[in-house]
Amino acid sequence: MAIAEPLAPRRDDLAEIGARPAYDGEGMTALAAWVDEVARLTRPDRVHWVSGSSEENAALTAQMVADGTLIPLDPEKRPNSYLTRSHPGDVARLESRTYICSEREEDAGPTNNWAAPDDMRATIRPLFEGSMRGRTMYVVPFSMGKVGGPLSQLGVQLTDSPYAVVSIEIMTRVGDDVTRLIADGAPWVRTVHSVGAPLEPGQADAAWPCNDEKYIVHFPDDLEVWSFGSGYGGNAILAKKCYALRIASVLGRDQGWMAEHMLLIRVIDPQGRAYHVAAAFPSACGKTNLAMLRPTIPGWRVETLGDDITWIRPGADGRFHAINPEAGFFGVAPGTGASTNVTAVETLWGNVLFTNVALTDDGDVWWEGLTDDPPAHLVDWQGEDWTPDAGRPAAHPNSRFTVSAAQAPSIAADWEEAVPLDAILFGGRRATNVPLVVEALDWEHGVFLGSTISSERTAAAEGVVGELRRDPFAMMPFCGYNMADYFGHWLAMGRRAPQLPRVFQVNWFRKGADGRFLWPGFGENSRVIDWIIRRLQGEAEAVPSPIGLLPLVADLDLDGIDVPQADLDELFAVDPASWLAEADLTEKFYDTFGDRVPAELRAQLDALRERLQTAEA
Repeated sequence: MAIAEPLAPRRDDLAEIGARPAYDGEGMTALAAWVDEVARLTRPDRVHWVSGSSEENAALTAQMVADGTLIPLDPEKRPNSYLTRSHPGDVARLESRTYICSEREEDAGPTNNWAAPDDMRATIRPLFEGSMRGRTMYVVPFSMGKVGGPLSQLGVQLTDSPYAVVSIEIMTRVGDDVTRLIADGAPWVRTVHSVGAPLEPGQADAAWPCNDEKYIVHFPDDLEVWSFGSGYGGNAILAKKCYALRIASVLGRDQGWMAEHMLLIRVIDPQGRAYHVAAAFPSACGKTNLAMLRPTIPGWRVETLGDDITWIRPGADGRFHAINPEAGFFGVAPGTGASTNVTAVETLWGNVLFTNVALTDDGDVWWEGLTDDPPAHLVDWQGEDWTPDAGRPAAHPNSRFTVSAAQAPSIAADWEEAVPLDAILFGGRRATNVPLVVEALDWEHGVFLGSTISSERTAAAEGVVGELRRDPFAMMPFCGYNMADYFGHWLAMGRRAPQLPRVFQVNWFRKGADGRFLWPGFGENSRVIDWIIRRLQGEAEAVPSPIGLLPLVADLDLDGIDVPQADLDELFAVDPASWLAEADLTEKFYDTFGDRVPAELRAQLDALRERLQTAEA
């Protein structure tokens, strides 16, 4: 095995790519030693140091086309775009196989899978032994946030998946500039990924190699991630949820900042005044739609800064400042269409890597929700013929698109820069109880609201208080340490800046007794954003309620939409009895963390009950 041998090229003019960069410094020595150590364990045929050049990317793409991993789409309809189909058993993040291996189990908390670090290393090491045999190990240096940015963080992923490499190149900033910073001594996080499918001499490779046994393992005390057996993006693009949330949340706790599962937007009012809003929504709660919102109110504009992850730090000006650390969108395709999110559709004009969507007869892609009517014939995500009467989806429900954020028509010109944060929104999918919008009484109350975010678990259970899927701060699957300590970190952050963002809770999904949505949603959500911004400006009133501050309906801009008064009344109705029952559920949820729940949040729960009991009397 040649540790610095280049990738076997598909073009003669790329014969020299892939050699280790000739940088000096202690950082480079440590990086090279780690690469050699992992190579000795995994035994790849070659090691390729990724430079991030366009020529290199073209060679990787050509290799995957030749291997059958990528299907080129019609260059006129979707230029420089490709479709890949995963193994049917490798289509999503695997929360059941995701571990937080802190030294102490209580530091991982009850919402994470835990294993002792030494035990887990003893479990996964035999799996990684020889796991890259017959393959190339790629060394991928990446930056979360612009290279050299004041809020940015660095990492390196070792992987035997060229699909992961090209995905990381879309989702992060990859290349020699990052390696040079590491060589000069910048700190970095170690991540290792293998599809777990070694090749014997002469053995043909699968178009989508993976392993039946899968592990996604985080060692927060060592700032390492090891992922085995899966080629799917959420398990293979380790810079994303694994680093940017689970490991970064630990870094933020220790260093005084926050890594959050939040979109980030700039809202510009008709007078040209700009405000920055971060929002944490669990899946299926309108996160991407808000990130690319097209306001229906004349004069308002929304610019996209990020659609999924936000890092927040206190600034010298006494305010929180935020960045989107990613460089791309890894979005769910089904449900994305011209009627729901035209901005996302326009973003996908070209330079897209599609995973598990359907292929049209003319070389384009399709998924449920892209158009109102499906084509008469498709090749589905498993490569089988499909017609509208097939009785199965054409695209996998978790099919994805990976595309540069810079392509979004709504992207802000300065989207890679840190922005001062004016407001934070929390939301869930609630058919009952939670109003369209409520403002927190203060930061501590806002943390309480974030800690109680939940959605009805299933459509059958909608309207039944008690059957809720808890997802506090939309971080339940992504917090790298005990979530009760995470609540405490939010409270502590509130003491680190004198000018804090205002906190709001929103709910686009409240229903009437007949099961009908009471609010039109989508672009009309700009009317709620309008009220929030006018609250920040001191130009809109609010009325106290037991759960927080509610709008005066007269202060909502409802021109041009028809929402009956009865629906408006229901959208803001607060039923004390139902809320007292919900308070009991919150207490039960808090009790799963034992005595680690901050006393401030227990006090907030007591105060809520007292206000509800007063209102009920």
